[in-house]
Amino acid sequence: MSKRHSVKHKIDRRLGENIWGRPKSPLNDRAYGPGQHGQRRKGKLSDYGLQLRAKQKLKGYYGSVTEKAFKRLYTEAARVKGDTGENLIGLLERRLDAVIYRAKFVPTVFAARQFVSHGHILVNGKRVNIPSYQVKVGDKIELREKSKQLAIVLEATQLAERDVPDYIEVDHNKMTATYARIPALSDVPYPVQMEPNLVVEFYSR
Repeated sequence: MSKRHSVKHKIDRRLGENIWGRPKSPLNDRAYGPGQHGQRRKGKLSDYGLQLRAKQKLKGYYGSVTEKAFKRLYTEAARVKGDTGENLIGLLERRLDAVIYRAKFVPTVFAARQFVSHGHILVNGKRVNIPSYQVKVGDKIELREKSKQLAIVLEATQLAERDVPDYIEVDHNKMTATYARIPALSDVPYPVQMEPNLVVEFYSR
């Protein structure tokens, strides 16, 4: 199983943005990168640098996605008819761990991966423990009965810092969610601007 070795706050500081919109992000107090050279003025990025940064930001946002898995999603997005950038966002938002995070069953995308891996989630009544599982429109996602009263779940549902997007229908009383539709980029509540078009350019080089 892939592990995230970097500290979440360091990801924010390295990218120079509070990519999850967390109130406790160090960028709220120190809007510069980590390390002794973090406060130095940065030069202008090349086109390649901008594309790489866009890819790192989008991949980093979903927390658990490895480079190999992310490249696979891009290849699938390019194969399907339509705008490749929009298709990529749709595929990322169909990941089971992303849906669990969007439904506010857990507080972070990192917790979502662990939550799914530990077998707390049912999809259409069957247990699924693969975070990258692709949810389909109409699928019903729910917490296992013994998982509904976990402290992490109860705390997450009360988070005021983010709302459930309208492409996921959630009942927090029953701890169920239905994937209503595949979102467009403009539907996804990213706290910062994501540029999937630059990601497409990066892989198209």
